[in-house]
Amino acid sequence: MLDNILKTTMSTPFNSEKIIIHKINDAELSTFLVGFDIDDSGESKYRIKPLINKLSDVIYEFAFGFHDGEETSNNEILGKLTEAAQSIYKIDAFQKVKDIYDNDGSITDDLNDKYLRRGEFGELILHLLLRDFHNTIPLLSKIYFKDSFGATVHGFDAVHIEPNSKTLWLGESKLYKNGKTGIKALIQDIEEHFQSDYLNNEFLIVSKKLKHFDNIHEKDYWLDLMSKSTKLVDQLDSINIPLLCTFDSDLFTNHSDENDQTFINEYLAEMRELKKYFDDNNNHPLKTKLNIILVLLPVQNKIELVKGLHNKLSLLQKLGEW
Repeated sequence: MLDNILKTTMSTPFNSEKIIIHKINDAELSTFLVGFDIDDSGESKYRIKPLINKLSDVIYEFAFGFHDGEETSNNEILGKLTEAAQSIYKIDAFQKVKDIYDNDGSITDDLNDKYLRRGEFGELILHLLLRDFHNTIPLLSKIYFKDSFGATVHGFDAVHIEPNSKTLWLGESKLYKNGKTGIKALIQDIEEHFQSDYLNNEFLIVSKKLKHFDNIHEKDYWLDLMSKSTKLVDQLDSINIPLLCTFDSDLFTNHSDENDQTFINEYLAEMRELKKYFDDNNNHPLKTKLNIILVLLPVQNKIELVKGLHNKLSLLQKLGEW
């Protein structure tokens, strides 16, 4: 009885579980979906608008982390959101991608420009999923340091911590039309990023920035973990690596009810197939030492999702110009 009461009263930072369903929650596989609702005419529609609105709620924390404090008063919320939108569009990749989508273009899967792909908000989606479903706290924000200091930023798409387990979460994210193409790109990321020289360089950048702040939970512990003196095997043991692939799936055009058993069976089969594809193609020499969590979020239409997010942020940006 007490467990049920706790489950109903506990809330996540952004309450996204009302929109995003955590379907598979295994040690090495974490999958999600956004389902359907009826419109005013009674037709079943994919819930893209609630998803875009929920991701928009995350913009301020995504942009600034906890570097400006952990709480915002009600009379500051709009100002903070517009400030965050303006900071995001100061980053060239986001502005360029916005311009592409404004002119009815899109980012195709064969584009190899990793910097330009940042402007599609894969990092924002990863931030939300880690916060609400994996109990993490953002350690550093790329956008905060790029905007406030013009500083060199770390290469990972997410640098979070989970204080209870004392794990450092170093995440990568991809937003593609084809799931397997996105997974290939994630495999390339871990091949490039999880080597001792790369990690030492990243940890040096992160550690220098951490020293600016006093509101970081057990800061000395994280600095020690990232120290060059700490053995690589000990570092890897305390690091989780969430690899997010957001991608188009025909499930959401072929079906109209996420609770239908046929939908569920096809969804689970698609997720397991992509996990097998990842396992079969991940040849990292340290893969038995890497705590990788493949995170999958199939959506109805990646282009509409990105376009909707840019439209929403553009409105916030313009509000700040008045």
